[in-house]
Amino acid sequence: MPYFTRLILFLFCLTALVESRKPKRKRWTGQLEMPKPSHLYKKNLDVTKIRKGKPQPLLRVEDHDFSMRPAFGGPAIPVGVDVQVESLDSISEVDMDFTMTLYLRHYWKDERLAFSSNNNKSMTFDGRLVKKIWVPDVFFVHSKRSFIHDTTTDNIMLRVFPDGHVLYSMRITVTAMCNMDFSHFPLDSQTCSLELESYAYTDEDLMLYWKNGDESLKTDEKISLSQFLIQKFHTTSRLAFYSSTGWYNRLYINFTLRRHIFFFLLQTYFPATLMVMLSWVSFWIDRRAVPARVSLGITTVLTMSTIITGVNASMPRVSYIKAVDIYLWVSFVFVFLSVLEYAAVNYLTTVQERKERKLREKPPCTCGMLHSRTMMLDGSYTESEANSLAGYPRSHILTEEERQDKIVVHLALSNESSSSRKKGLLKGHMGLRIFQNTHSIDKYSRLIFPASYIFFNLIYWSVFS
Repeated sequence: MPYFTRLILFLFCLTALVESRKPKRKRWTGQLEMPKPSHLYKKNLDVTKIRKGKPQPLLRVEDHDFSMRPAFGGPAIPVGVDVQVESLDSISEVDMDFTMTLYLRHYWKDERLAFSSNNNKSMTFDGRLVKKIWVPDVFFVHSKRSFIHDTTTDNIMLRVFPDGHVLYSMRITVTAMCNMDFSHFPLDSQTCSLELESYAYTDEDLMLYWKNGDESLKTDEKISLSQFLIQKFHTTSRLAFYSSTGWYNRLYINFTLRRHIFFFLLQTYFPATLMVMLSWVSFWIDRRAVPARVSLGITTVLTMSTIITGVNASMPRVSYIKAVDIYLWVSFVFVFLSVLEYAAVNYLTTVQERKERKLREKPPCTCGMLHSRTMMLDGSYTESEANSLAGYPRSHILTEEERQDKIVVHLALSNESSSSRKKGLLKGHMGLRIFQNTHSIDKYSRLIFPASYIFFNLIYWSVFS
């Protein structure tokens, strides 16, 4: 019995083993399965993978000394440059500089970086390879600040072609000096330059040039500034000489800016013109209204001083006169002269009133009655008063009829002298009678001041515009 049981167990295990080795049949789903392409199972060859044994580098960087320029000891290596201006960020008149963001690209050939390629495709690297190979040492002449953008990584690109040609590109923001002439400010145009030059290599070792001439400089059509109109971008090149090191190739990015005048018309010229016109209002105010005319003159003078101070605060302290200074100071002189005009009117009016007061207080003339006392107009005087006239002898004592005749003559002469005096006053002060309570200086100032200011504006805008 035990023998028979062991036999059954053996046969059962043998049967299970045979069944496990047979291929499994898939359940029918009613759909035909297409065979998968064979290329999906092939792995792409990773050329960057380091295999066992001696590695095969893509660029033989370790086999050469890249501290020296390509073709060292031979002719100068040509390095082409092109620039794409991304933005012109700001122009500062106070600091006399500008800020520009650009893409700077260099082109040269270094046979030490040549590699074999079946499809003649280039290889692109980031900024980490730049530290291991030779690159041109170009810098910005007269730059104050500059930096390479590093968000999210360093904005540096290096592209190497199989024949050894290299493209080196960077995104840079630079702040450089710009010598500005403000003699025509704000009706001026400024020309600024960004200069590129090799720092260490003279023209015998490195020849820096614009790769495509004027086409080497590209600008974004959307570049604009709030105060300036960008008129022209162009490129030039020349040699720069340093007495201690020699001659260097220098490239120039030149651009011309013309200032928008409308802002300064609203903020400077119109307010100054209105203050000058406001000062003329005092010519139509009664000369006896001293508080009104004095306060108006002082207000306009102080306002002009504020305008001049505000304009100069936003400008560099140059040693020459600007166009806006001419306009503002001439306007200030007109305002100040209107104050002086009222001072002259007030003084002359006071003098004239004093003279008229003296004429009214002066006793009437006693022509025809020598050394006689002033008598009553009705002729009623006593005989003792007539006989006591000083210096008259007794023979000169007049009778009653003679005295009456003398009184008539005296009155006639007095009326004649007073009428002639009135005619002289009327003829000498004819201007005072034209407009009531208006001095002749005010009358002439109403015409002279506006005419002179209009004539000045015609000359100013014809010269500086």
